[in-house]
Amino acid sequence: MQSEQLQRTYLDLTTPHVADACMRLGIDVRCAPAGTAPLWAGTHMVGRVAAAQHAGSVDVFLEAINRAEPGDILVVDNGGRQDEACVGDLVTLEASRAGLSGILIWGLHRDTAELRTIRLPVFSLGALPVGPQRLDPRNPAALESAMSGLYSVTANDFVLGDDDGVLFVPLDRADDVAQVAEKIRDTERAQAARMRLGVTLRNQAGLEEYISARNANPEMTFRQHLRSIGGEIEE
Repeated sequence: MQSEQLQRTYLDLTTPHVADACMRLGIDVRCAPAGTAPLWAGTHMVGRVAAAQHAGSVDVFLEAINRAEPGDILVVDNGGRQDEACVGDLVTLEASRAGLSGILIWGLHRDTAELRTIRLPVFSLGALPVGPQRLDPRNPAALESAMSGLYSVTANDFVLGDDDGVLFVPLDRADDVAQVAEKIRDTERAQAARMRLGVTLRNQAGLEEYISARNANPEMTFRQHLRSIGGEIEE
């Protein structure tokens, strides 16, 4: 799926919708570490991974941006370090001018005020005023993959980020995931609308019927019951 189509398809899908869809499809749910957050509320970003492993110098970011296509997301692997900020205003402005859709950092950022003015979506573990004071050997594969917490991602993955966090999804499953996520979204919205009209979630979910079915078959799960009636609240 190309960048423009990713933007259109995932514009109205949240990370919870997509996480539930991945579970439904048997796709590993890969998340950036808990605490990875955008600089401002209401942020939504989606795009293919443009990987960059940081070793102390910004040159790897400039090279990654140079290789990236418009709509990609710069995924910065700084090992989750808490002793330095690795991305600031100039790299962010360069990424924005190159047409990238955002930056995800496994680590820290700085120049927060300037980044908010630039307004390119940036997700990180937090802010720190000091930049790198090291220059480590660069990994030959620094532009091929990046770690974000437990997960290694490449250009074969895309990133979806919002106020709930960040997900990584295989690019070749983008259509499948979106179709299921849209169904989950629409079902949940319909359920919420009925709740506002006075129909409780317990009634919509057939709670009494589920309890009776579970009494008859202790192996019956609530998820199985919900799927049998077309409801959503869990995966």
